[in-house]
Amino acid sequence: MTVELLINITPSETRVAQIENGMLQELHLERQSTVGIVGNIYLGKVSRVLPGMQAAFVDIGMEKAAFLHASDIITYDHDKDIITPKSNAVRDIVELVREGQKIIVQVVKDPLGTKGARLTTDITLPSRYLVFMPDSKHVGVSQRIENDGERQRLKSIVERHYEEGHGGFIVRTAAEGAGEKELAQDAVFLKKLWNKIIKKKKKTRNQAVLYEDLSLAFRIIRDFVAEELERVRIDSKLTFGELTAFTEEFSPELTSKLEYYPGERPIFDMFDVESEIKRALEKRVDLKSGGYLVIDQTEAMTTIDVNTGGFVGHRSLEDTIFNTNSEATQAIARQLRLRNLGGIIIIDFIDMISTDHQRRVLHSLEIALSKDRAKNNVHGFSALGLVEMTRKRTRESLEHVLCSECEVCNGRGYVKSVETICAELLREIVRVNRAYDADKFIVYASTAVAEFLESDEFHNLAELEVFIGKQIKVKTESLYNQDQFDVVMM
Repeated sequence: MTVELLINITPSETRVAQIENGMLQELHLERQSTVGIVGNIYLGKVSRVLPGMQAAFVDIGMEKAAFLHASDIITYDHDKDIITPKSNAVRDIVELVREGQKIIVQVVKDPLGTKGARLTTDITLPSRYLVFMPDSKHVGVSQRIENDGERQRLKSIVERHYEEGHGGFIVRTAAEGAGEKELAQDAVFLKKLWNKIIKKKKKTRNQAVLYEDLSLAFRIIRDFVAEELERVRIDSKLTFGELTAFTEEFSPELTSKLEYYPGERPIFDMFDVESEIKRALEKRVDLKSGGYLVIDQTEAMTTIDVNTGGFVGHRSLEDTIFNTNSEATQAIARQLRLRNLGGIIIIDFIDMISTDHQRRVLHSLEIALSKDRAKNNVHGFSALGLVEMTRKRTRESLEHVLCSECEVCNGRGYVKSVETICAELLREIVRVNRAYDADKFIVYASTAVAEFLESDEFHNLAELEVFIGKQIKVKTESLYNQDQFDVVMM
């Protein structure tokens, strides 16, 4: 598999497209006005403790208070470097924090919609090869490094830099094959960085940022060092120079893969990324066979419906259904990554009679999802024949980032029909006539409603005039939305 990154830089935003085998798989976007805060470390102040929710709200200096659950709290005295062992049972929130208390926290989820950021006191600091965890008491190795000999070699090297009571390390997948010198440099750098954060905390009195994660372009380069990157194209000469200096210091093997894109045609247009983004905002996703998916994203969950569409197959109905479902698993896995859909996800595959077909479709879905760096769990077919799964959500979905709620339908996706609006309008005239004394009425309505009143609804309008004994005039207001109207008394 070939992986290529396209980095598009503009004054207002940075976009990174991950291309795998010529297809867009992931899109990362960071705007100057709404820079993500996941990974940032803050000195916060507990503003409210909620025993009923076993959680607390923490003021970290943002518009909305952040959320800290009792299960995300590790008791640790940073001033005395004492780590309290974490028991399996979650302690009562009132024993862990109190209102007005200052506390070091890290953001694990950006603010989503009306919710504030999600916090943890289990701090992690990543570098190229290692992750430093101040509250840990061991050295671990990424499970993706499968060779036992290599795992032991890496662990023994990092353990030389482990100090009892001063935090632990996780060896990242990128460290496979790395030398002792590189690992030692990372360990020393991370411990110095943590000491710097602690010193800043001691000098800070109010809520403040103690550490900010790298900007998107640099963060992507840091996190993708383990991937089989073929090329990284950047359309900004300034950012290209900064990334070159960054990789020369932290990832020398990536420097030669950086490439400045000077073309006159926008880089995302050149590689058809813009049209892919546009398609990722549509509800319907067409499959090559002729089938299609319908993806509905709501606040509670995301539902995905699989349909055969124009695919009629060649053998039997059961084979047609199985082939469509199998093809859909690949498309579903790609859409989850591309749209960054998280939380509860319900997949309605076409009903399969054969349990063997169900098992093979489920296995195909799990294999397709294995390429996803976001944690996911597939729970199999339910009694209703639906596949239930979850995907970790740490940032807003692509739809929520790029789109806003429709002012006409208020996010419902539908507006009342012209016929419905006309019925409401006629009822409103009757109500106003009974409540107030008027000589005649003027109705202001949208173009579609006004035309419908004067054509299809003309006889009903005439009957109403006779019923109330008053004249009703209809006037078009071109600026009105379809469901807007006014009844004016004269």
